[in-house]
Amino acid sequence: MSNTVELKAKLLKGDYRDVLADIYVDEAMIPYQTKRYVEAIEKYESLYGADDVVILSAPGRSEVCGNHTDHQHGEILAASINLDAIAVVKKLDTGVVKVVSGTYPMITLDATDLLHTPNEEGTTFAIIKGVLAGAKERGYKVGGFQAYITSDVLIGAGLSSSAAFETLIGAIISYLYNDGKLDAVTNAIIGQYSENVYFGKPCGLMDQMACSVGSLVHVDFADPKKPVVEKVSFDMNKHGYSLCITDTKGSHADLTHEYAAVPQEMKAVAACFGREVLLGISEKDILDNIAMLREKTSDRAVLRALHFIRENSRVQNAVSALKSEDIEAFLANICASGNSSYKFLQNVYTSSDVDHQNVSLALCVSEGVLAGGRGVCRVHGGGFAGTIQAFVKNEAVADYKAAMEKLFGEGTCHILKIRKYGGMKVMD
Repeated sequence: MSNTVELKAKLLKGDYRDVLADIYVDEAMIPYQTKRYVEAIEKYESLYGADDVVILSAPGRSEVCGNHTDHQHGEILAASINLDAIAVVKKLDTGVVKVVSGTYPMITLDATDLLHTPNEEGTTFAIIKGVLAGAKERGYKVGGFQAYITSDVLIGAGLSSSAAFETLIGAIISYLYNDGKLDAVTNAIIGQYSENVYFGKPCGLMDQMACSVGSLVHVDFADPKKPVVEKVSFDMNKHGYSLCITDTKGSHADLTHEYAAVPQEMKAVAACFGREVLLGISEKDILDNIAMLREKTSDRAVLRALHFIRENSRVQNAVSALKSEDIEAFLANICASGNSSYKFLQNVYTSSDVDHQNVSLALCVSEGVLAGGRGVCRVHGGGFAGTIQAFVKNEAVADYKAAMEKLFGEGTCHILKIRKYGGMKVMD
């Protein structure tokens, strides 16, 4: 571990410039990240005093391909991004955990008392407690620490700020108490456990897996209790593309029924074949029985089932393209994913409010700006409102950002890079 005073001096001197460039990919971010790390250390010092500390990081994530496939035991492709949560932290021998996150009040808990308490659900306290409990149940050592955490992962933009936080707490436990031996997949499973059991949110595993593993990650949920995880090494920056996420400022209010209807309708089609989920049902099965399916379910349910089957194949094709360094084939699959989400999955706008189509408008304008081979776009995440994703050639990024922010306001288009690391130790 290094003293906070020494770390600040080294950061300001530029000793960590190469480290920051490696993590955050974009050279233009180095001054910002240097200032951010120094300010985080100073905040730690204001809370706890100058100390020997370690600094850790966990990234946010973006869904790349596999729109509404995980809940049918399908496959997804996701990526860690160069927005992250960082922690300045010191190990404590007292068993007490002290965490200040951003501008929120200090959270204090006892690392020896990790029983699930229902009235704590929905709190950051519960997430921290759940990660410690999940690690301990799996045979890892846990204990006390004091930390200051700050995050620039955008809340509400579908970039998984909560999964980044869970991954970060797991990384703290790994490096302080287990010599860094808590592997990325187990850390992700622990994060999901914390969110499901302690926080009380029934999320899947995609978010935590992408944040913990890093780079691009291909996950097969055929057995959701034992997902098959494959890290896909691919340097998007080398091929001259940036990942752009635009917040279209659509409201998620009263959309729960829209999100819930997607898996419900897919499962209704699966039930006609005596199955709980669509995995294992082919497109031929659907088309051979389409009259019966239309009568027993609905046209939209059949379309959504066909989307799942084809989308699962698109994930496989996109992964193969990345492994072959075939950027054009990869982008073609992303474009096809977006078209299918719009036409067949139908999660771009809600039919109960056709006057407001923020995502549709964003996609329409994006296609115009990105015409001529400058990039591709698609709805991001659950859909109906919120964000879109675009892979944009670096030389077109300024034009694209200007067009999106003309529509939705300054600061709504975020230019990101795919980072190759998940939860990690940055400095000690």
